[in-house]
Amino acid sequence: MRIGEIAGIVGVTTRTIRHYHHLGLLPEPERRANGYREYGLRHAVVLARIRRLTELGLGLAEVRDVLADDAGRELAEVLADLDADLARQEAAIRERRERLRVLLDGAERGVLTAEGPVSPELGEFFAEVSRSTADREGPESVMAAKDRELLALIDTTAPAEDRDRLLAAMRPALTTPEAVERANEVYRLLDGLADTDLADPRTEAVVDKAARALADALPDSLLEEVGADGVRAVAYGVGRGGGDRFLEALFDDFAPAQAEAVRRGMRLLVERGAR
Repeated sequence: MRIGEIAGIVGVTTRTIRHYHHLGLLPEPERRANGYREYGLRHAVVLARIRRLTELGLGLAEVRDVLADDAGRELAEVLADLDADLARQEAAIRERRERLRVLLDGAERGVLTAEGPVSPELGEFFAEVSRSTADREGPESVMAAKDRELLALIDTTAPAEDRDRLLAAMRPALTTPEAVERANEVYRLLDGLADTDLADPRTEAVVDKAARALADALPDSLLEEVGADGVRAVAYGVGRGGGDRFLEALFDDFAPAQAEAVRRGMRLLVERGAR
């Protein structure tokens, strides 16, 4: 058989056959006097086996290992590894489809956010908040959008169990109409500080009001989850030498008056927890 004939019989291309020759997967037949390679039945058998193995998902390096062991022991081992890998892929696909389902459900309810895709757990949390604010009119708070962005970042970088505990701790602050009203007041006050000069004496009262509103809006469950030390790091650690770099980046995203209000709010929360 010529190369085109064996390629047609096995269902591969001549280019593929030449590639297998180059990798040493398929032995090259001897050339006849006319210069053409003459393929035999054994070549077709090996080529068909390579095709079956690659269709199962084996890489060419793995195929080489299988072909090197005529007794088939290596084949059983490689197929077991492949089966385990496919199982992991199936689990990953199921997880991705679950995340897509949450996003699609959110789209149908009109609550799909720009921060997606996120985990199903955070997606449902966002949906709860959206249901609580369904009757609210006007543009969305800039600080509220930053909160969602931060949660989406945590959702991506934190272990699932840490994320779930944080969401459970935050739920009382954002998922009832009364709590949402308090949160919206905090966002309104913080948004109002965006262009405020912290050095202006008139700013002091507004910063203090925003800080107290923030402390009142945060539930005890959040303090219990983050811990007093974690809250102190937010309240005192940033910009005071040795502060956490992430927190520094977080506060750099705020206007100076907003950052000061948040820090004061965290201090008030620590004081409340100490009482």
